Amino acid sequence: MNLALVFLLSFILSLAVTPLAGFLGRRLGLADAPGGRRQHAGLIPRTGGIALYLAFTLAALAAQLLPVPRFDPNEIIRLIGLLVGGALIFLFGLADDRWNLAPRWQHLLHAAAAAIAIVFLIFVEYFYSPLTGDKVVFPLWLTVAFTMFWIMGMVNTVNWLDGLNGLAAGVTAIACAVLFINAAFRLDPPQTSVSLLPLALLGVCLGFLPWNLAARVFMGSSGAWFLGYTLGCLAIIGGAKVAAILLVMAVPIIDVAWLIFRRATRGVSVGAGGRDHLHFRLLDAGIPQWKIVTGYYAFCAAFGALALVTSSRLYKLIALIVLGILVLLVLWQAEKQSRQVDK
Repeated sequence: MNLALVFLLSFILSLAVTPLAGFLGRRLGLADAPGGRRQHAGLIPRTGGIALYLAFTLAALAAQLLPVPRFDPNEIIRLIGLLVGGALIFLFGLADDRWNLAPRWQHLLHAAAAAIAIVFLIFVEYFYSPLTGDKVVFPLWLTVAFTMFWIMGMVNTVNWLDGLNGLAAGVTAIACAVLFINAAFRLDPPQTSVSLLPLALLGVCLGFLPWNLAARVFMGSSGAWFLGYTLGCLAIIGGAKVAAILLVMAVPIIDVAWLIFRRATRGVSVGAGGRDHLHFRLLDAGIPQWKIVTGYYAFCAAFGALALVTSSRLYKLIALIVLGILVLLVLWQAEKQSRQVDK
């Protein structure tokens, strides 16, 4: 019953507030016109992040009132860090939606939000070797550096994934489902209180999707940054399931890494907008948008299921390597075809 209440609350709030956020976006002039890399029709508000932020924050706070077992004495500290950092990165995203901030300012703001998470004990301080099973503890400097890299990486991954209707929200929903199932049903004892947070974000994404799939509202930087930040933090809070999220998000993560490498080698700004993302390349190749989005969902869900059904860290590492090679081959082929078209 507690799980159902949190899910329904977050879903209904998101579903109800999203059109209101869209209306507000039109009134404030925060809307995208078609042109350039944007190929949608008409003027579409980019204020869906308002609904995502409000629905998740209210659902997360409501979840704290439920009578569920809580085992972590630092849980409330991490929750405060999640909410404070989430509020700031949401506001930073609204600023970017309004003024289109330069990439260096974007990265600085992402780093500030990640630093808040670390201050409130949201960090990765160890991992288990997939080869030996031994626990490897990070020194403090590496804990800080890796956590900053992880959270900032997730913010940018979700942000760059937000190029097709329903893509970023749907993939985030799948990742949240994996985190929820792991915390609620696979851990011993179940971390029910922790599982309520990814469950709330799952409901928020699903409530937003009908409006986003119909191209009635975009999430904007405020929504994409907020989803990426919250997902990155929840992967740490929920039993440090960074490896599981790496599997779920492998396709967009590798796409981001490839883009950074290719843009750097061509002397192009890493933060510049463009249609060189994998989903845009597939769209430009003539593949219908719904097939691309469905394909992303299928890959993310399949590897998320793999993360849940196997406890072998070695198998997960092998799966990640195989998937990485496949994605890189697709990216290389897409780059090759793009050069041929340019000629």
